[in-house]
Amino acid sequence: MTIGIVVFPGSNCDRDVQWATEGCLGIPTRFLWHESTDLSDLDAVVIPGGFSYGDYLRCGAIARFAPILSSLIDFVNSGGKVLGICNGFQILTELGLLPGALTRNQKLHFICENIPLIVSSTRTEWFEGVKCGDNIYLPIAHGEGRYQCNKDTLKKLQDDDSIAIRYKNNPNGSLNDIAGITNKKGNVLGMMPHPERACDDVLGGLDGRSILQALLAK
Repeated sequence: MTIGIVVFPGSNCDRDVQWATEGCLGIPTRFLWHESTDLSDLDAVVIPGGFSYGDYLRCGAIARFAPILSSLIDFVNSGGKVLGICNGFQILTELGLLPGALTRNQKLHFICENIPLIVSSTRTEWFEGVKCGDNIYLPIAHGEGRYQCNKDTLKKLQDDDSIAIRYKNNPNGSLNDIAGITNKKGNVLGMMPHPERACDDVLGGLDGRSILQALLAK
């Protein structure tokens, strides 16, 4: 069972994810250059954080046209699991695999800190190991993490139980305190916090481990 990590020009969290999945969890992992298209041997894909294509125009706007993302749509439609972290979440919304958009933080500052989050849904395998209402702690590091969508989209997210995690003390002005969402099927998760930076007691806690382990849950 193998996980692929997409690498764009400007990605800077790809090796962090590999360190967590392969080094901490022992999950075979390989990098996927953005121009590749073959995902046939993979069980799950991670789109990591960073600044894909320098975040020109807006975060994820150029990356969504990368050849690998055309294959990713088919991968998701066939049931493959995809985790988008930070810039990866932004890319998933630009691609249309998740609804809404990530915009500039409310106070227009880059935020980098360890924060408390509330688990809002355990409908999917991503958060099977916890209960609704539980607090988890994960790092954030973003300047454009303010989640926004229209009223109809928010209602659908709520009706589908697709709001996975919320900020306990909203740091960026995200609508409804949203920090991460899933698609209706549950095989796609986009989140602004970084679970790969919370896989070691010394380097940020362990609350990110179960999220990454869920990449290979059946």
